[in-house]
Amino acid sequence: MMAKTDDTTTTPEYEQFRELFTRRMSIRDLRPDPVPDAYVDRILEAGRWAMSGANSQPWEFIVVRDDAVKRELIEAYVDVNNDFIFWMEQMRLAELRHPAFQVEGDAAEQWERVRTRHTAWGKAPVLIVILGDGRRQWGTVLGAMTFGRHQSHLTDALSNAATLMHLAATSLGLGSQHVTIHVQEPFKRVLGVPDLLMIHHILPIGFSAIDRRPTVRRPLGEIVHYDRYDQDKYMSNRQVLGFLHELRGRTMPAYHTRPAGEA
Repeated sequence: MMAKTDDTTTTPEYEQFRELFTRRMSIRDLRPDPVPDAYVDRILEAGRWAMSGANSQPWEFIVVRDDAVKRELIEAYVDVNNDFIFWMEQMRLAELRHPAFQVEGDAAEQWERVRTRHTAWGKAPVLIVILGDGRRQWGTVLGAMTFGRHQSHLTDALSNAATLMHLAATSLGLGSQHVTIHVQEPFKRVLGVPDLLMIHHILPIGFSAIDRRPTVRRPLGEIVHYDRYDQDKYMSNRQVLGFLHELRGRTMPAYHTRPAGEA
């Protein structure tokens, strides 16, 4: 039985926290207005207090404000990261491709048209690059020391830090976005990051240039089980594909609404 939300089952602190995590959304259009250094420090402080295996604290952060460095990061993102993702997406059923990479007609021609889309994060006044040092996982249990790109204890810790940083940005009235890096090497060269470290993702922050839009989450009744897994809630492949079709239908307009002035 799900608990009802009333004055006896919540606290003012939870309601304040709930308002924060429901208000947070990925903002892809940020104003160029400067972000105070104190705000950046508070976001970094939130990441510093994240959970990690055996308190190994494997995170490091690069704060990027230099426009020349931002341009180099965008070039790497377009020429390597986006190129890789675009052509991988063309291997999927057209209607299930990521909204940013759904195109019609000749794919090679369309790639030239969409390759620089969704790179507005490079115009954010501040970028925070989240790095991870897997060697710090030596502080946790031996089973976690599968050193490489997929060691879960490392990515868990960096995800924890990122979540707190996104929430901190929201609490300060800032927008943020999660920019995933799939092919790391070009970005490491731009930033001078040692090979043994990994780039988890880039977190652009700034004041939002758009109004908040409603976001959609699956209801608790679909995702919560009690004591044991409820087999009635297990989704077949057909149901999962149906969910993806519905999800794409909801998100496509947000990805393909062109900014004012764009032809």
